[in-house]
Amino acid sequence: MSLADVKKNAQERMTKSIETLRADLAKVRTGRAHTGILDHVMVDYYGSPTPLSGVANLTLADARTIAVTPYEKKMLSTIEKAIRDADLGLNPSTMGDMVRVPTPPLTEERRKEMVKLCKSEAEDAKIAVRNIRRDANEQLKKMVKDKTASEDDERRASDEIQKLTDKFVADIDKLVAEKEKEVLTV
Repeated sequence: MSLADVKKNAQERMTKSIETLRADLAKVRTGRAHTGILDHVMVDYYGSPTPLSGVANLTLADARTIAVTPYEKKMLSTIEKAIRDADLGLNPSTMGDMVRVPTPPLTEERRKEMVKLCKSEAEDAKIAVRNIRRDANEQLKKMVKDKTASEDDERRASDEIQKLTDKFVADIDKLVAEKEKEVLTV
């Protein structure tokens, strides 16, 4: 493994950490309805757990309501139960051939809890990025020990990995600031 491989591997892993954070932040509910809230709801479809989007069409009925229209009418009660059991704080109701999922407005206290959750997710992502930096630096030290790289090369590569780490930590802070602003907007 060369110095470039170590840096490339570290960058790819840090990018995956950012993508994971993005996905986690997308789950955090804001005051507005969006179908992404239901992305992780699993429905029992003939004995096998299936994502909600695989058994129903998800649309926005209005700014605060998600409309879930199942492909099979007999799935209505199963879908309603799955959404209720997902522990998202949502109370779905069946209306005709669709399930309406109103998103309750967030209280000030709940908004602050959401911000804390976002910051916690960000801290986890920063820890992951720093662990990747540590692993890369250990690989560099091992390369010097095995005499496959010089100490100067190791120092240069280590500085570049630190710059990468700083860039990704700044990206994490920016993502969280955007989400915090979105959550606190009434």
